[in-house]
Amino acid sequence: MKNKGIYLIMTEYYGLEQIKENNDNTIVTIGNFDGVHKGHQELIKLTVEKGKEKNLKTMAITFDPHPIKCIKPGDHPPIITPLEQKIELLKYFGIDDILVIEFSKEFANLTAVEFTEDILVNILKVKGIVVGKDYMFGKNRKGNIELLKEYGKKYEFDVFIPEFATFSDKRISSTLIRKSVMGGKLDEAKSMLGRFYQIRGTVVHGRNRGNKIGFPTANLELIDELCPKMGVYAVVPEIEGVKYKGVANIGYSPTFGDHKFTVEVHFIDFKEDLYGRKIKVNFIQRLRGEKKFSGIEELSQQISKDVMNAKEILSELV
Repeated sequence: MKNKGIYLIMTEYYGLEQIKENNDNTIVTIGNFDGVHKGHQELIKLTVEKGKEKNLKTMAITFDPHPIKCIKPGDHPPIITPLEQKIELLKYFGIDDILVIEFSKEFANLTAVEFTEDILVNILKVKGIVVGKDYMFGKNRKGNIELLKEYGKKYEFDVFIPEFATFSDKRISSTLIRKSVMGGKLDEAKSMLGRFYQIRGTVVHGRNRGNKIGFPTANLELIDELCPKMGVYAVVPEIEGVKYKGVANIGYSPTFGDHKFTVEVHFIDFKEDLYGRKIKVNFIQRLRGEKKFSGIEELSQQISKDVMNAKEILSELV
């Protein structure tokens, strides 16, 4: 992977070859961090706290692609946060450095001992490691907390383990969040993520039907893999940090019967040309499911109602 450069508040390292020699005062947290949900945030929070307490630089180590894509190619659940968004979130929560390790079959064959000694100790020279209670690593997931603690005594680094974050008496996990998003249960997803669920994409030319019925839409070519349940949503789209009110439709537009899956966003009270622009879409509330209408007139009347409902729901957010 290519080095993406130095950012205002931190350095991003894309690959071990980018690590410099002065990393002998670092505390790291390690994980896939898919979603950067409240459970992950506990790891990050503890890393930042211990870093300040012990005057250590903080680092998050993550992987790209997600290991499950390498282990189960073509048969893996959709990823919640693309790498770009994951890095943004890790920055937001105060991590100094981010190390992105390319996950490959070669890397997957590293034993737990090799990962600990070769990478954590010899390259990163860690003074502290923050991981979850169920952390397992190395070839065939043979490494565990006990191994880390054993090597911590040998190489003089501390191991810190926060409590699991929970929602409705269940441990928050990427799996639970996927289930909520795919089920259209956005309040649940928000409770576990600590933010509204968001997708990203580039506006591309669609079928231009929105203009014909009075509600022009931005047709998205998605970066994301995980999409909310088909239907109509009140959303807050963002363009270069500016937020707007909107209505999104996810599905196959059954009224027109062309069976093509699309994600389309109508910006309320906004008429600029968006083609080619990158937008973020925050999903606030599901308004209704997809429905086949008798024709364009009935569809247009329903969209008018959707827009009115969305305006009311979004009035305190934008």
